[in-house]
Amino acid sequence: TGGMAFVLDGSDDFLRRFLMIFQDVSDTVLHQIDTLDGAFDPTVASPEMLRTLGAWIGIDWIDPTLDESMQRRAVQTYSSMLRWRGTTRGMVALLQLLSDDPDVTVEDSGGFFPEGDAPREAPHVRLAMGSSSWATADDVVGIVRAELPAGVTFDLTIDGVQVWPPGGESPRERVGAGEVG
Repeated sequence: TGGMAFVLDGSDDFLRRFLMIFQDVSDTVLHQIDTLDGAFDPTVASPEMLRTLGAWIGIDWIDPTLDESMQRRAVQTYSSMLRWRGTTRGMVALLQLLSDDPDVTVEDSGGFFPEGDAPREAPHVRLAMGSSSWATADDVVGIVRAELPAGVTFDLTIDGVQVWPPGGESPRERVGAGEVG
């Protein structure tokens, strides 16, 4: 690979072995350079690097015991939806990823309002998904809380059961009590 070639006669074994050390180091460095792009590709990166890539883009919720193909899919999907983070489109993609179900519901009260016409209540989002394919209900609640903009309340239904807010309370009541859902 573009290295220097030496022709030595068999009489100088020490020099040959000495030069081989540099050839081995050079080959290792060249190999690392040649394969560097694969280290950052979620389709082929090592499992450890895959979780690091996930952490870089904000996925600190990948369970290392989760099937490796699902981890790869999570990093790929999440990285492609970053620009939609916290929006209806982003929440749909996120719930589809968490549920492995294309049929999810995201309804929000947000929008653009002329000055003085915005609702006085905190924005609210209703989320519904089928059963989670790999995350617990608590995991999903935590992930959703991290994704929605600050001050937005939400309720979450998984497989027909309301999991947030707990006990079926109104999220708007919780905001009045100082806690944002």
